[in-house]
Amino acid sequence: MIRRAAWLLVLVTIYGTCVAVVQPDLPRLWAGLPRLAHWLGGAFPPDFSGFADLMRRAAETVAIATLGTTLAALLALPLAVLAARPVAPAAALYHPIRGLLDTLRGIDGFVFALVFVAAVGLGPFAGMLGVALHAAGSIGKLWSEALEAADPAPLEAALTAGASRAQAAVVVLIPDCLPLLASSLLYVWEATIRTSTVLGLVGAGGLGQELKNAVDLLDFSRVLAILIVIVALVVAADRLSAWLRRRLV
Repeated sequence: MIRRAAWLLVLVTIYGTCVAVVQPDLPRLWAGLPRLAHWLGGAFPPDFSGFADLMRRAAETVAIATLGTTLAALLALPLAVLAARPVAPAAALYHPIRGLLDTLRGIDGFVFALVFVAAVGLGPFAGMLGVALHAAGSIGKLWSEALEAADPAPLEAALTAGASRAQAAVVVLIPDCLPLLASSLLYVWEATIRTSTVLGLVGAGGLGQELKNAVDLLDFSRVLAILIVIVALVVAADRLSAWLRRRLV
């Protein structure tokens, strides 16, 4: 009973602190609803003029996500092996590599893209690099956990036969886990599609660039058209990813 009361007190303290920091203001929200309704009313009908430009930006978004995820996979594979206990060739590297993966996952691709815009300039290349670093952390984490959860018997047999840990990982463990690894990769690709739609807000190309331009001009009918394209793109990526993952299991 005392333990439950202590946990309840901790929970109340956490939420109380969050409310004090955020300072929710319902009257201010209520006062702003008419302005929001006016903007939404002005968004109809959506403005799909220059549809070819929207499709070009959508293609940029898919390209950023696809190339970024591919580069992320190339970066993540050796890190995942180093972060998987059964095959990690150096135990001393296990926790540092895990920390590196957590760091990459903890910094959003939006932030990485902002940094790369400063380094390589505006455009989708910066977005691809930003996506790649963040996604490498996510893929490495998922892959390392899949490798650790795999059936240890084939791996132990390979090690007993004289294979090194790296050889056992390449020849036995990774092929055995390939469907799960590919499924995780597709899931991350689907997530990077969503991430890539807003990278243009920092000048990293894609649909976000069109969205930022429309918002800056207060062109809400154009904003609505772009949002419709973004939703359609995300839904298509979700359906394709789900279909491919079903084929892998």
